[in-house]
Amino acid sequence: MVYDIVPVECPMPGLEDLLNQYWGYTSFRSLQREIIDAVLQGNDTLAILATGSGKSLCYQIPALLSGGITLVVSPLIALMKDQVDDLNTRGISAAAYTSALNYNELNEVKRAIISGNVKILFVSPEKCVSPHFLDFIKTSPLRLVVVDEAHCISEWGHDFRPEYRQLSMLKKKFPEVPILALTATAVPAVRKDISIQLGLRDPREIVGSFYRKNLRCTVTRKKNYLVQISDVLGRHWGEPGIVYCRSRSGTEIIAHDLRKRGFRARAYHAGLSQKVREEVQESFLNNNSEIICATVAFGMGINKPNIRIIVHADVPASIEEYYQEAGRAGRDGKTAECVLLYSPDDLTRICSFHANTPTHNRIQQLDAMREFCESNVCRWKHILMHFGEKVEETCCKCDKCLGDAKKGRKRPSHPHALGKVLC
Repeated sequence: MVYDIVPVECPMPGLEDLLNQYWGYTSFRSLQREIIDAVLQGNDTLAILATGSGKSLCYQIPALLSGGITLVVSPLIALMKDQVDDLNTRGISAAAYTSALNYNELNEVKRAIISGNVKILFVSPEKCVSPHFLDFIKTSPLRLVVVDEAHCISEWGHDFRPEYRQLSMLKKKFPEVPILALTATAVPAVRKDISIQLGLRDPREIVGSFYRKNLRCTVTRKKNYLVQISDVLGRHWGEPGIVYCRSRSGTEIIAHDLRKRGFRARAYHAGLSQKVREEVQESFLNNNSEIICATVAFGMGINKPNIRIIVHADVPASIEEYYQEAGRAGRDGKTAECVLLYSPDDLTRICSFHANTPTHNRIQQLDAMREFCESNVCRWKHILMHFGEKVEETCCKCDKCLGDAKKGRKRPSHPHALGKVLC
């Protein structure tokens, strides 16, 4: 069954009323309104907004106006659960169709969909492309398809997931249904690949600034890392923070050391049971634990705006990964700190781990990360240029900017002229 998507005249009256009624805000953030208008007009849309810029709102408000179902493809069950709980609390009917549900629970979700009691349905990429699910959802009034973390569909991206590639069939199955692709991290080549792989038709591409002016970025050489981490966290005693590690054992070692030093720290990684991971996450969200020592999956979609410190105990595998994880700090707009402990040996270990699949793209990502860590250029200027954002400014508050100011020396020469400051 194919449903005609009737474009909504733009601007759509009452959007601010919905924003205030369900979320308590009186105005939209930068580019939210533009994305919502593009979706309501029935356009395929690719939106790139920094972490904490309110990407979810860009499909939640259209879902309230669509009169049908908005299907959201999301990579993590824990993330879906948080979003469903939040939406239902706000009085917006939402459900998740995942492998975590038993037979009876899945049937209950189906009945709710059939009766028209679900406006937003979350599903994993694997479930979304299963023949059984596609046959079922085809009988429902599907109005919008949302692909969250859309960079996962691109082999050029930092977090490529093969199961995302199968989402290309969605446009073939539902040619008249608009697709909204959302991500916080996509260089120009990845944006192009997302559009191609999803089969977007004349998509509106809306790209916000990647600059987060409230984040202070520092890269320092890793020496006695346990002492370094405790010293950094000590500057934010009693405040929420995340320490990212590349290994499960690393999260346990650091969490144990921090507890000995008086911090309320917990480890989080895939080796823990689902029940324990949920308990650790809830403890952090409810401020019963102040520090989470985690592998890369933790934090995606976590609605905790007051994280004051992010520490990378190991070097991330790409600037995109670093940006996404560091961006989980300071979502409330207040000043937050991001500290990366750098050792060239970390990059060597990543190379060794991927020795059997040394793709050109992965090598490029590691080279870019090394250059970022060793560069004399303003940290934020380096990040923005990586994402293709034209900028002549410096941030005045990263370790490079502050170091040069303290030493009273001019900034090193750079192919892009330095002009006014970002702040």
